[in-house]
Amino acid sequence: MGVSVAEVSGTGTDVRSGADIAHRSARRQDRVRELVLDALESVRGRAREARVLDCGGGSGRLAVPLAVAGAHVTVIDISVDALAVLRRRAVESGVADRIVPVQGDVEALPGSMTSGTFDLAIVHEVLEVVDQPGFVLAEVARAVRPGGLVSILAVNPAAGVISRALAGDLVAALAELRGIVVDTAASGRLAPDALADMGRAAGLVIEATSGVGVFSELVPGNRVEAPGDYEALAELETLAAARSPYRDIAARVHVLARRGGNPGEESS
Repeated sequence: MGVSVAEVSGTGTDVRSGADIAHRSARRQDRVRELVLDALESVRGRAREARVLDCGGGSGRLAVPLAVAGAHVTVIDISVDALAVLRRRAVESGVADRIVPVQGDVEALPGSMTSGTFDLAIVHEVLEVVDQPGFVLAEVARAVRPGGLVSILAVNPAAGVISRALAGDLVAALAELRGIVVDTAASGRLAPDALADMGRAAGLVIEATSGVGVFSELVPGNRVEAPGDYEALAELETLAAARSPYRDIAARVHVLARRGGNPGEESS
């Protein structure tokens, strides 16, 4: 199945204003960018630029900042339109020479991409929309060198239940929860523990699991107006992101995993 994951919707039923949704999305994207740039720093080699594979990131929201930070980024995406946006952003940011757009299916990565030559692979909001998420993650894991990192981001099914319930759509919330109970690992329903298990099955060592959008996805934007509110919300997010049970209800789950093996075996 060919998928483009440049734009994945929010946590569930959206009864919020367009401005509120945009504000939440911007906060979420800022946090995800921070996580990925931190991962880049941890794999950056002293003698050469880091090599990054971005699966499904055709619009360049991560690829361009990574290239600006000095990485060489290969982006695979099924969407011609998304890749066109990527090329435009790359040119505007002066990093076109550091980004290689590839039109292709993340569920059928070319052999040249699974030979363990990347330092960091990004698979964000992909696994919940493919037919065989375990297979896709295993292929992505093969793309990184021993000791390299895989950054995984997925929509949290628990957040969908909560958002629907808070919106008053209790029937939909119940149906969502029943689906999770029946098969938490089904396509589109990848809970934090299911993501971690999938990573281990792919030969990855889980280094960190965090939530993205714990409280910021629940608090209406028009309620963050009093002096100190924005700073308090930011600190709430920071403190809650890596702590259970808060991270378990976040809008997105981020898993950072390392491929096993001797880092000294990395490709030159």
